[in-house]
Amino acid sequence: MENQESQQNKRENRNVNIDQNSPEILTNPIYTPAFLREQIGKLMRVEFLIGTNNLVDRIGILEDVGASYILLRSFENDSLVYCDIYSIKFITISTTGFYGTINNNAAMNNRYYPNYF
Repeated sequence: MENQESQQNKRENRNVNIDQNSPEILTNPIYTPAFLREQIGKLMRVEFLIGTNNLVDRIGILEDVGASYILLRSFENDSLVYCDIYSIKFITISTTGFYGTINNNAAMNNRYYPNYF
């Protein structure tokens, strides 16, 4: 139980603190990282260009955004996926799927989240 609480505290402290001394790419939404920081907690499908013509996608809840990465919480096994922001080509953001509104068991059984995209 205590270990779970310490993991929860680490998760809460992972987010980058933004203040007036932060780089503009994290504060001005004309830049991708700052725009994506406004979408934290939303369900999204992120497509990445790997090589010259191979697109792969990941679906999850946006957990955190840094200057050069995003963290997605995967539906499949509740793990965090660290993603290179520079290989992202397309992001589909669900307007109805927010963290905490979907039963994870139902999502893993493919009953809910495929309809968002």
